[in-house]
Amino acid sequence: MGRVRKALRGPLGLGVLVLVLVAGGLGLYWFQPWKLWQDTTVEEALPVAVGTSAPASTAPGPKAVAGGELISHEHATSGSVKLLRLADGSHVLRLEDLDTSNGPDLRVWLTDAPVKGGVGGWRVFDDGAHVSLGRLKGNKGSQNYAVPRDVDLSRYSSVSIWCDRFDVSFGAAELARV
Repeated sequence: MGRVRKALRGPLGLGVLVLVLVAGGLGLYWFQPWKLWQDTTVEEALPVAVGTSAPASTAPGPKAVAGGELISHEHATSGSVKLLRLADGSHVLRLEDLDTSNGPDLRVWLTDAPVKGGVGGWRVFDDGAHVSLGRLKGNKGSQNYAVPRDVDLSRYSSVSIWCDRFDVSFGAAELARV
């Protein structure tokens, strides 16, 4: 026992201490556990078409073309999803009343995967076609995500709040055509 204590005080002990500190730092960076207690609320107004010549009071508002309710996967998630067509023909995905956990590297994805409840639905969204609409702006609230004009919306049938770091869905919604 005395030899072990002496060894831990020397260069071996210092090496073990450095290894533990580096591993702990990398673990904190990778998992970012403090985000479990941090919420970011984003409240964006309904989008309007950019570059329309009509005054805002007479310009046609966004038209819902698809939508659905979010279900929970890896983390409790609720809210609704709407795919909106703006007056200029562009599309925006809107998350309304979103409530999910915060996490590292969360994205909003359009996917072609069917939404499945339970653990079996957590990891299916990166198996087929998907397009990232960007980082999740906040884990609570209502927010808008522009859909690139070159995206063929007929290819995508669902939305996932996707954790790119751990390849898992926090929650998802089937996009039912309206």
